[in-house]
Amino acid sequence: MPGPLDSSKPGHTRRAAVGLILGAPLLSACAGVQQSITGPFSSSAPQPEPGPAQPPAAAGTGQVKVGLILPLSAPGNAGVAAQSMKNAAELALAEFQNPNIQLLIKDDAGNPQGAQAGTQQALDEGAEIILGPLFALAVPATAQLARARGVSVIAFSTDSSVAGRGVYLLSFLPESDVIRIVDYAASTGKKSFAALLPENAYGNVVEAAFKQAVARKGGRIVAFEKYGADRATPARTIATALGSADALFLADDGEALVGIADALIAAGADLKRVQLLGTGLWDNPRVFGSAALQGGLYAAPDPSGFRAFSGRYRTKYGADPVRTATLAYDAVALVAALARTQGAQRFSPEVLTNPSGFAGIDGLFRFRADGSNERGLAVMRVGSGGSQPAAGSPKSFGA
Repeated sequence: MPGPLDSSKPGHTRRAAVGLILGAPLLSACAGVQQSITGPFSSSAPQPEPGPAQPPAAAGTGQVKVGLILPLSAPGNAGVAAQSMKNAAELALAEFQNPNIQLLIKDDAGNPQGAQAGTQQALDEGAEIILGPLFALAVPATAQLARARGVSVIAFSTDSSVAGRGVYLLSFLPESDVIRIVDYAASTGKKSFAALLPENAYGNVVEAAFKQAVARKGGRIVAFEKYGADRATPARTIATALGSADALFLADDGEALVGIADALIAAGADLKRVQLLGTGLWDNPRVFGSAALQGGLYAAPDPSGFRAFSGRYRTKYGADPVRTATLAYDAVALVAALARTQGAQRFSPEVLTNPSGFAGIDGLFRFRADGSNERGLAVMRVGSGGSQPAAGSPKSFGA
């Protein structure tokens, strides 16, 4: 689910973590879970029965208390992701030189009731800001309690519908991918766009962002179709219209994306005559192994930041982190930097929505007033051995 200003050398990380970038804290202390609002962060994802609740825990000895709400006892991938994010949060504490924060770690079991209980405990223990929850369906329960106390929330859901006043999402939002790839395509002279998108919640979000992004760049959409179980019919419609398009936008995950490309070719589409565009879901070995998708472009975080982070994580924990572990790391590094540099207003909306943004493992990010975020993403080109940057991530947000 964002070039990073990090180093694999922890000493560099600690020194840079309290620097400033255009007046904003610099977090040079630099997704297993699908980047999708239908993935484990979403309201619509099925929630299995949780395991035994994890006892509350604390990490760090600082004076500024920070709640961290994660589904630690949830079964399957959700619990695995939660444990990896907890580890990453503790790694951030270890790498940030003398942070004045204490993490109050609460298990929400992946459901609203658990989120409500964990948030209430954290607030009663003096939490000045809440990090989490992970699941979209748990965010409103946390938000309601936090707002009543005037406490900001930085949640990890990819469903922008749960963002709002005082509730900010530090995640990889599909909208950011779409804006970046359309802007890049337009900058290379692409003006006529076709799109073939899945008929699901992710497809709906991407559709709205795509239409707005193309219109904002003065482009035109010459063909647009969505598919469900039947891929052949919409593929034929798009294949027929590709003669008047110079870019084709596809947004699905690895297996489904390869199937869509095959359906387009079967319908007579020459995918080599049009620039293929996609989202971060393209970051998948199945995509890289598809001959039809070679040369396609997609928006994603520059991978070098995650590689450096993964090395430090493996050294400490003896295992690989989940992709979303960087979210927990960056959240903790952010609150530690703000606690050190921003005084009594450290977690206020004015500080959190600084337009200069912050730099984390996955590159630049900034929170919008509506709770959504904007990321400085790279543009990656699909190759047979993986992906390579076609355009680097920005070093600052434009005025």
